[in-house]
Amino acid sequence: QVQLVESGGGLVQAGASLRLSCAASGIAFSSNDMGWYRQAPGKQREYVARIFSGDRTDYVDSVKGRFTISRDNAKNTVDLQMNSLKPEDTAVYYCHSRNRYFSHLEYWGQGTQVTVSS
Repeated sequence: QVQLVESGGGLVQAGASLRLSCAASGIAFSSNDMGWYRQAPGKQREYVARIFSGDRTDYVDSVKGRFTISRDNAKNTVDLQMNSLKPEDTAVYYCHSRNRYFSHLEYWGQGTQVTVSS
């Protein structure tokens, strides 16, 4: 059974930092590209960041320079370090996995709430 379990969300003030973590089980973790998405109230889910093989990373423009995605293949975890948080970063953050070789094998976590007050 595949599970992606996020943790680390919370309520912080603008300018603060949070670190989200996603623990994966039931997948061949090192064969998966791992990503983070977010969904704000009344908005569609949007892409935030992804980490590929060889630790190549990609970010949506709005978080570049503030967020850092990293993975630990030994622990089957992917983290999202979020610095200089803004109220517009408020959303439910979801962990996502997609198998690099079988793209139809993709999974989502249940989400963790991040709230940034001004």
